[in-house]
Amino acid sequence: MDDFFDSETFSKIDFSKTKIKKGEYDSCTFSNCNFENTHLSNIQFLECEFIDCNFSNTIVTNTAFKEVSFIKCKMIGVKFNECNPFLLQFRFTDCQLTFSSFYQLKIPKTLFVNCNLEEVDFTEATLTNAIFDTCDLKKAIFEDTILEKSDFKTAFNFSINPENNKLKGAKFSKENVIGLLHKYNIFVEV
Repeated sequence: MDDFFDSETFSKIDFSKTKIKKGEYDSCTFSNCNFENTHLSNIQFLECEFIDCNFSNTIVTNTAFKEVSFIKCKMIGVKFNECNPFLLQFRFTDCQLTFSSFYQLKIPKTLFVNCNLEEVDFTEATLTNAIFDTCDLKKAIFEDTILEKSDFKTAFNFSINPENNKLKGAKFSKENVIGLLHKYNIFVEV
């Protein structure tokens, strides 16, 4: 039988050395924990908060993230596309998500605030009403991505092809709309 943890705080634990217990974590807080290269497979996190944690290359196969917040986390190379998609909902604030993948995920209304999203794969993802607030999207991959009503007004370094992504109702600023023109090799001088 899996363990159940409710409203517990886990601080400064190196889960790469101490194995995390399988089970359900409900309303728990993880602070300054190291999950680097660990297996979080088949674990459920419901309304949890991760602060200043290292998730680089963490295996999240069938992991459930339901209403989870990541704050100031290092999450390089995480394959979120392998998560349990049922009720999947998370938000990222001040996170380093370089080389992570959201391939084919349905994650509408996801909030990315002040995140590094360099070379993140959003191919075939559904990001309707997502917010990319002050995010670096250098070399991020948008291919057949649904970005309708998403907010890119303060995002930068992105290159999104309007011909093979759904952008109806998406918001851009006059300063960054240039990121929609890269495909056409058009240069706009300001």
